[in-house]
Amino acid sequence: MYTLPQKLFAELIGTCGVVFVATGAICADQYQRAAGSAPLGPLGCALAYGLAVALMTSAFAHISGAHLNPAITVAQWVSRRMGTWTGLCYCAAQLAGALAGAALLAAILPDTLWRPVGLGTPNLTTDFTRAHGMLLEGVLTFVVVLVAFAKPMDARGLSHQVAAFAIGLTVAACSLVGVPFTGAAMNPARVFGPALVAHHWQNHGVYWLGPLFGACLAGVLHDRLYLRERPAAL
Repeated sequence: MYTLPQKLFAELIGTCGVVFVATGAICADQYQRAAGSAPLGPLGCALAYGLAVALMTSAFAHISGAHLNPAITVAQWVSRRMGTWTGLCYCAAQLAGALAGAALLAAILPDTLWRPVGLGTPNLTTDFTRAHGMLLEGVLTFVVVLVAFAKPMDARGLSHQVAAFAIGLTVAACSLVGVPFTGAAMNPARVFGPALVAHHWQNHGVYWLGPLFGACLAGVLHDRLYLRERPAAL
């Protein structure tokens, strides 16, 4: 049994890794475009994000559950899998980890490489309204959280290791849909870290309201429709 500080440190490190890789891929794509070489493109950025989630989830699922996302933590709280204090601590650790990942990337890369893309901070595409952005982010997060709830929590399903890659592949697949329109964050921490470092707050609320609503809806629906035995709260 791991202590709460150990779990929080796992959430911090895991979220740091996810944000560092996801935003780093966007900066690398920008550099390759500016240099005239073949860019990573939406597929490369989606795979980088999904693989980072898969690997960090695989590494830390047995310690903290590897939420790595305030939306997942809030969904856990709404579905009464997690107490209020623990949930608040998880969210704080995730936001701190996201800030650390973004700050580390900004410290490594020259300003000229990350400022043109706001350190990978997602934003809405032209003519895409905030309402559309919240709806798309909500739907994509709904899919991710539904998979996160269904796989690791089903004792008769796949192992946690394989489930981690199922979640990562889901993130990558949803990213391919959302990247051209909203950047496909599906994670408030993923937006908060680079936004704070790059001072890029445009449409920031979209990336909190949409994912949190979608995540809570996924958690409640999963419990009402499929859950037979409620897991013990953390």
